[in-house]
Amino acid sequence: MDKKFNKEVGLRIYNARKSLNMPRVELGEKVGLHETTVKRYEDGEIKSLDIDRITLFAKALNTTPAYLMGWEDEQRKPQDDIFNKYDNIQPIELKKFPLLGEIACGQPIFCDEDRESYVVAGAEIPADFCLKAKGDSMINARILDGDIVFIKRQSIVDNGEIAAVIIDNEATLKRITYYKDKNILILKPENPKYNDLVYTGNELDKINILGKAIAFQSDVK
Repeated sequence: MDKKFNKEVGLRIYNARKSLNMPRVELGEKVGLHETTVKRYEDGEIKSLDIDRITLFAKALNTTPAYLMGWEDEQRKPQDDIFNKYDNIQPIELKKFPLLGEIACGQPIFCDEDRESYVVAGAEIPADFCLKAKGDSMINARILDGDIVFIKRQSIVDNGEIAAVIIDNEATLKRITYYKDKNILILKPENPKYNDLVYTGNELDKINILGKAIAFQSDVK
């Protein structure tokens, strides 16, 4: 193999490592080489490129041997083969949603905002933050204890929508019904063993709608 080819392979190894923010010493540990030897690969100084070693580099860098060897122009990950093979399997782009503590599916509980925590989920979810459900009052809406509920921040929701609601600094998740002409707000659970929460007149001053529930995420049991 000529020096130009070796340098091109080395540059691909270097670029793949940098794209992962992976230190050279870490890559060396993954492929069983000292970091100085990894640098020699990246600089194109290794004269004989062993395909088995290139395969180890590809696995460590979450790419393919074909990309590192220059047989493919795009840095395609091995799992992309699955997406290309099956039409009904698609990759999911992920993002981090702030987790603002727990929200009661039952009686309201203190609104604990843990702004240091995040939940990673599909980027297509049009939510601003998420809350962890506690209790069983929303089980008929398929929201169970421990589920993560994604909330789109808005102060008004339509009748029949599920919302995260603050009542005197306590949070709850309920289905909303508001009778404007009577100035009555009903927070309805989705479990017949719980009663509706009804507020009217000046009681509405202590109600604050955080936003609309638009998705939830359950653990696979």
